Amino acid sequence: MDFPVKKFLSYYKPYLKIFLTVLATAFITSALTLVFPLLVRYITKDVLAEDLSTALNKVYWILGLMLVIVAIQNIGNYFVDYKGHEIGARMESDLRSELFAHMQKLSFGFYDKEKTGQLMSRLTNDLLLLSELYHHGPEDYINYFVRFIGAFFILFFINAPLTIIVFCFLPVLGVLSLYFNKAENKALRRNKERIGDVNAQSEDSLSGIRVVKSFANEGLEVNKFNRENNRFLDSRKKFYKTEAVFYNWIQTFLQLITVTVIIFGSITIARGTLDLADLITFLLYINFMIEPIQKLTHMSTQFQEGVTGFQRFMEIINLKPSIENKPNAVTMQDVRGDIRFKHVSFRYEDHLDDVLENMSLQVLPGEYVALIGPSGAGKTTLCSLIPRFYDVTDGEVLLDGINVRDLDLESLRKTIGIVQQDVYLFAGTVMENIRYGNPAASDEDIIAAAKHANAHNFIMSLPNGYHSCIGQRGVMLSGGQKQRLSIARVFLKNPPVLIFDEATSALDNESESIVKESLELLAKGRTTLVIAHRLSTIRNAERIIVLTKDGIVEQGSHDELIARGGAYANLYSKQFELHV
Repeated sequence: MDFPVKKFLSYYKPYLKIFLTVLATAFITSALTLVFPLLVRYITKDVLAEDLSTALNKVYWILGLMLVIVAIQNIGNYFVDYKGHEIGARMESDLRSELFAHMQKLSFGFYDKEKTGQLMSRLTNDLLLLSELYHHGPEDYINYFVRFIGAFFILFFINAPLTIIVFCFLPVLGVLSLYFNKAENKALRRNKERIGDVNAQSEDSLSGIRVVKSFANEGLEVNKFNRENNRFLDSRKKFYKTEAVFYNWIQTFLQLITVTVIIFGSITIARGTLDLADLITFLLYINFMIEPIQKLTHMSTQFQEGVTGFQRFMEIINLKPSIENKPNAVTMQDVRGDIRFKHVSFRYEDHLDDVLENMSLQVLPGEYVALIGPSGAGKTTLCSLIPRFYDVTDGEVLLDGINVRDLDLESLRKTIGIVQQDVYLFAGTVMENIRYGNPAASDEDIIAAAKHANAHNFIMSLPNGYHSCIGQRGVMLSGGQKQRLSIARVFLKNPPVLIFDEATSALDNESESIVKESLELLAKGRTTLVIAHRLSTIRNAERIIVLTKDGIVEQGSHDELIARGGAYANLYSKQFELHV
């Protein structure tokens, strides 16, 4: 993709004054460096030609001047190094915050396809390398530009023909740089993708370490990791090979320049148009011309790493959420919980077949409705359309008579509480995890929510009560305890619409009984949709809907459906070995 220069430069704006001060300081310190060879030339060509006492007096003055220059350079270099790195770190922080905030806006469809490790690589490795470019790039280019241009004009003043001969090598160096920079850019992009794969593999394996150990598959995971690690190693080797070829070509040309100066300078001295002092000065300034070229060959790697990092950053930033607010989105107020699906069809991206097709259904305010049916029938998908985790392909979903696409996303999702089978708890304390349901809640509100969720007693048995740390994903708690914390979180949110997605299917009988009691208390007075495989948990539902790949095949209360002797009765008899 084309490099977005304007966007790249925009991140300097908040720090423009101090950044320009850093560049000005770098310019001064670089310019002062050019003074030293001129002072050497003055000493060797003019001062030493005078009588001893006069010469020594001038040498002492020149020495004093050199020490002053060194002091100024030392102070300047300290300022450039310290403040320059600080600017780079601040810009990196700004970029990371922007990227993370944008990732929060992206829809479920994006995360369905992306690996967490790849996203982590973009948030960390890419931006760290990019900050180095932001800081060192302009500063180093000014430094080397001043030295190169300054040296060129001084050399031209000393001996124009010899300077032009040296200058003839530079177009060849430019062509080589363009060629190898393109190859390096391609190799670096491959490196970043490979390290992202390494991160993804390690994140996947470490997150599932309990499963790994339960199957004694540590060796298998090591092999999977080594495969990705070796692919990354191969990509690094290819990059280093390209870099080595590039660097050696550059070194060859730089040596040729030095040899050319010595040969043609000697001829010029022999002809009497150049003296030895000028040749020494010429060689010193040639070093000032060569050093920037040498440094720039190394900087090309930094430049390419930064550029590819910014391109990968922009790939995410340029992604538009597939689900966004309309310009005049409606904010929900006083929600009754009337949910209606009108001729709804839905299919996931890259899928050819519809998961739902021409589905129509209404759930009345305060109604307790259960969805049952085989896996893949679309129960979870149907419920995911209400908070707009996904948008319908056809038809519409209405909440209190308003199309959910016309509603403000934040207000829509605040009206819906979801309790899932796979509970996600964040690393931190019990209180922090419950407060996630309402960040503004008081400690008293949190304790009340925990009591409603039958969680207070077990929380108080923990070492530090509500301030106990529960580990990554709540690993220090049992399944029933984690589920009760998730219910407490929803109690604190206090939404008018509830969705229970297999909320008790993974629990033992005792935990299921406690959680079921909490769920029923939570559901009172709220519109509730329950997805269940255990039919015992939904016998008290006001309406049970049987959903298959053919759509809704029947609906009614438990007693009505048993009496009907259809699909529900057949499922119920298989689970409880009843003959109806």
